[in-house]
Amino acid sequence: MFANRIMQYYQQLRGPANLPSLVEVLNPYQNEYTLSLCEQFYKKYYFDDRPRKILFGINPGRLGAGLTGIPFTDPVMLSNRCNISNKLNQRSEISSRFIYDMICSYGGPKAFYASYYFSALSPLGYVSNRVNLNYYDLPNYKNLFESYIVTQIQKQLSLNIDRSVAYSIGKGKNYDFLCYLNKKHYFFDVLIPLPHPRWIMQYKLKQRDYYITAYLDQLK
Repeated sequence: MFANRIMQYYQQLRGPANLPSLVEVLNPYQNEYTLSLCEQFYKKYYFDDRPRKILFGINPGRLGAGLTGIPFTDPVMLSNRCNISNKLNQRSEISSRFIYDMICSYGGPKAFYASYYFSALSPLGYVSNRVNLNYYDLPNYKNLFESYIVTQIQKQLSLNIDRSVAYSIGKGKNYDFLCYLNKKHYFFDVLIPLPHPRWIMQYKLKQRDYYITAYLDQLK
């Protein structure tokens, strides 16, 4: 089952080697309670062997997947939209709000997750002095992360990922790095960039419906 393979993947997941000393890795999958929430989620939406198309975020943040272990799903969306109650801090994260508005417009979580799987180029997150870091914020990030990210993509392809197309959530450095890796390793036939939800919610909030439609046009 897709769900079982995802859980096996998360349980063996570790951070990259040789990170700067002030960088802390966020690994929610070392927490038994978080793993139990992930198991509920993936058994609910991925208990089958259908192939999925993959969407790559950047890396988890402290208030979203860094807590729940589920990409682009904060504790509030996990409870309110996925109907999986949890004891985590019920603090909303803006990227998660946009993604679940988009998912609802698509047809709801059951319909969306039947065809799509969220991940991130770095499936673990990073903080320094309690501030979220993107993997590409680190100096020399290509040397630090290239081998690690290639390995994580390869492992996730074995989940039963549709390789005809993949999506980058983020049109800047995340998309550029995915293109760079894809040219070397031929993971996917086509790569499509999507604007990052945080950018939309911070700078284009009045046009949120436009960007939801833009996501759906690319996905459907």
